[in-house]
Amino acid sequence: MSLIKCGMSKINQLSMIEISDLEAIFKKIEIDFKDAPKLYISHELKNYSNIDDKAFRVLVAAVISLRTKEKTTWEVSERVFNSVKNFKDLNNIPVEELQSLLVPAGFYKRKALQLKTIAAVCLSDYQGKVPETIDELLKLNGVGRKVANLVVTEVFDTDGICVDIHVHRICNRWGLVVSKNPNETELILRDILPKKYWRIINQRLVIFGQNFCLPINPKCNNCFLNHKCAYAVDKGFMSS
Repeated sequence: MSLIKCGMSKINQLSMIEISDLEAIFKKIEIDFKDAPKLYISHELKNYSNIDDKAFRVLVAAVISLRTKEKTTWEVSERVFNSVKNFKDLNNIPVEELQSLLVPAGFYKRKALQLKTIAAVCLSDYQGKVPETIDELLKLNGVGRKVANLVVTEVFDTDGICVDIHVHRICNRWGLVVSKNPNETELILRDILPKKYWRIINQRLVIFGQNFCLPINPKCNNCFLNHKCAYAVDKGFMSS
């Protein structure tokens, strides 16, 4: 609680973008970037009718996506799923073969070992299924809060806030939060963000972060928020 209170006190001093602005902001991002490359997990895996199959794919793809570009996540995940259909397949595949399938995802050797461990635990402790709560998912090797929130929101229709580097970076730039890492950002957002935005904030800000509010050299000069964004204002961008 002290962390959230600390963050809130700083937010009140810095924020020019308010929570009440988010409805219009998210709508504009949705319209302006409708032709941007789709996100693999929220788009390609959206319509799987078998929840166990969808949960398996979302969890595996989410682990693959860590420290990996979206295009690579898409390509690697599709290659893995051509060979691995469920936790039994994942448990049985030789680790060297799995590593070769994961190339060029970031940290592919480590991820292969993590995925093998996840498969073994899900088979032994969860009847070959994906755990349905954040607390249980966090017990799996290689699963942090970003992945756990992504799984429960995309698969199990549970409220959660998936905070990756884009959400963390943009929320800090906007002045909505003042935090040191994505986990802190998530805790603050859970306290200040209406639940209607919990599930969509990741999709909107990932697209915005990948295509416009870049980590290096963001396009502040042409941004529709540069008159309100704390980062852009600080850098001297003040268009109307």
